[in-house]
Amino acid sequence: MDPSLMEKMLDPSFYPGSPEKVEHIQTHISHIFLTDDRVYKVKKPVNFGFLDYSTLEKRILFSFEEVKLNSRLSPQIYLGVRGLGLREGEWTWIDPPDERIEEVAVEMIRLPWEGMLKNMVMEDRVPPDTMEKIARKVAHFHRETPWDPHLSHLGTPQGFKKNTEENFEQTREFLGLSISPRDWEFINEQTEEFYKKKGNLMEERAKAGLIKDCHGDLHCQHICLWKGEVYIYDCIEFNQRFRYGDIASEVAFLIMDLEFLMRPDLARDFLEHYLRENPDPTLKEVLPFYQCYRAFVRGKVESFLLNDPAIPKEKKQEALLRAHRYFFLARKYAEEMV
Repeated sequence: MDPSLMEKMLDPSFYPGSPEKVEHIQTHISHIFLTDDRVYKVKKPVNFGFLDYSTLEKRILFSFEEVKLNSRLSPQIYLGVRGLGLREGEWTWIDPPDERIEEVAVEMIRLPWEGMLKNMVMEDRVPPDTMEKIARKVAHFHRETPWDPHLSHLGTPQGFKKNTEENFEQTREFLGLSISPRDWEFINEQTEEFYKKKGNLMEERAKAGLIKDCHGDLHCQHICLWKGEVYIYDCIEFNQRFRYGDIASEVAFLIMDLEFLMRPDLARDFLEHYLRENPDPTLKEVLPFYQCYRAFVRGKVESFLLNDPAIPKEKKQEALLRAHRYFFLARKYAEEMV
């Protein structure tokens, strides 16, 4: 991000209502600025192959996609895309149709910290009916989301292999750092074995219309309980291949994340209520495969932070520890998938 824009976005007076303070956090793909009641997300000009925000045009396109797709599950939260541009040497907010836009930010309502599912889990204050509420919302979303037969191939072995092969290729540089060569080889081998033994089942699920335009990034950090409602946000907007897939992969992601947070009981609760709402006789057969895939992806994403020069050293150390844990889980699931 332009240093002058970063400085401006850290200034509370730059925002409507002049909030008391602005918090700044970042991921491997975004700068996020939090005011008292709003969140502004600015995409980094990065290109990871599977994700390309390298040009302003692409960042504008995917910012509008982010608002549109997330409005499926949380329409009240996503307020729109705000333009940013220089006027007489000063950064200012401008309307997106203005051709002089030099950067964009997705504007959202700030959800309460105490309502975030990850925080509730870590602080052991999850109400008894929480998993049922979440399962009901996810199951309803999966039932109502349209099926596109032209994209169902993304859930077949041939279509999904691109995802897993990409994972293994993009983690080679982290061998011996965030994942051991032995675990990397074992997970790779087990993945290929799954395709051989359960490929027909993947094909059958694709033909049954179970490959849908999902959320794509359903873990605890993207779920909030607020004022009696469940809000699910921050879906994958940058790559249809990651968002469009077997609904079992989406279920597996949340189960994996709950187990990562040491709450297998909540994972079982969620799965039980989900299957009650959305019966799926073969989901459990493919669950370990998708759990492994999701854990591996999270390990990869945490590993990417190790190469980001904008991430402080202590944050990189924390990311490395999380990557180790995710890859450990991936290994565990790999042992169960065939």
